[in-house]
Amino acid sequence: MTGYTVLPLPGVPEVAPGDDLAALVAAAAAAEGGPGLRDGDVLLVTSKVVSKAEGRVVAAADREAAIDAETVRTVARRGRTRIVENRQGLVMAAAGVDASNTAPGTVLLLPEDPDASARALRARLRALTGADVAVVVTDTAGRPWRNGLTDIAIGAAGVAVLDDHRGRTDSHGNELAVTVTATADELAAAGDLAKGKTSGTPVAVVRGLAGVATAEDGPGARALIRPAADDMFRLGTSEALREAVTLRRTVRRFTGEPVDGGAVRRAVAAAVTAPAPHHTTPWRFVLLETEAARTKLLDAMLDAWRTDLREIDGWDEERIARRTRRGDVLRDAPYLVVPCLVADGAHAYPDPRRSAAEREMFVVAMGAAVQNLLVALAGEGYGSAWVSSTMFCRPTVRGALSLPDGWDAMGAVAVGRPAEAPAVRPARPADAFVEVR
Repeated sequence: MTGYTVLPLPGVPEVAPGDDLAALVAAAAAAEGGPGLRDGDVLLVTSKVVSKAEGRVVAAADREAAIDAETVRTVARRGRTRIVENRQGLVMAAAGVDASNTAPGTVLLLPEDPDASARALRARLRALTGADVAVVVTDTAGRPWRNGLTDIAIGAAGVAVLDDHRGRTDSHGNELAVTVTATADELAAAGDLAKGKTSGTPVAVVRGLAGVATAEDGPGARALIRPAADDMFRLGTSEALREAVTLRRTVRRFTGEPVDGGAVRRAVAAAVTAPAPHHTTPWRFVLLETEAARTKLLDAMLDAWRTDLREIDGWDEERIARRTRRGDVLRDAPYLVVPCLVADGAHAYPDPRRSAAEREMFVVAMGAAVQNLLVALAGEGYGSAWVSSTMFCRPTVRGALSLPDGWDAMGAVAVGRPAEAPAVRPARPADAFVEVR
């Protein structure tokens, strides 16, 4: 095992737009008492000086407007504090817009392309000093689940930013399955300990870890950004809820992929948090997980429908056949949920108007529960369609599913992976549905 040293690089002057940052760094390194630069060194450079040299200082009387301009996506918000994804793909507070270490009335934006900045700085230092160093551009960020800030790599050149241990074995012979070390972030944090937050030292040199340096510039720090498809924590709690509500769309075509019953049960757990009258729990959810159960219910409902069309509507057999030949979203779905209203605890009133209102209270509670269910399913990545047909033949549904008397089916929910992306939904401004008195 070899050791390494992290050396602060004092003597870098205040940087202004247009300055040759590499020349300033090279001069500070070569000055008396400076560490110099050697092949295999890793240079850790605070993004602020890179931004200043690149002219990323902008006048901004309103920092919030600058944050808006740099924001691609809001991840979480609490009061005025915003965690966002910025145009560089980084998730951090305030999009990385910094009002410190810059003149009043101005803010610092992150480098336009931090990896390109690192590559240019590395090439220029090689030309000036002859040393082949790696460069990591760093910035300060918070972390989910952990208090405190640390420096991370936002740009890199000439360094292996990730060290993939998967497939290797530990000291006990166990194969490592998920371990990928963020080497560039570890270097950035080590450099921050040497530079300090208030010392005015924007550059540090790591020496003795030549193994992490690479001849090629490499993929840069962008390789550290987790792809959206793999990001389990892409949104804050309230934002995730709003996103799920937005994603909640009626889906009528599903893939054949099986539905995870555990995901449905988690959605049911969300459903039963809905408000209900008189401290009751009027919801029941019948989960049809087998094809046999779904077919039994839907065949019984089809027979009842045909009977109604024949005996009540007076249709002939040809017309009935044409009408019932259409596709059925419930029959095509790989999973069905039948929400049922059980009005135990409902109050009895001699006044029929109050009795009707009492029933409506329970129906509204059922609607709230089903909406919770649909939103939670969307959050699990499932599409759904709430279809009313079971409400027209409740005795048939109770018989097919062997349900107790008093369980009133409130439609059926088809569940599955959407076969296609839903069309973009036109914006519905809230004011169109609001009356203010």
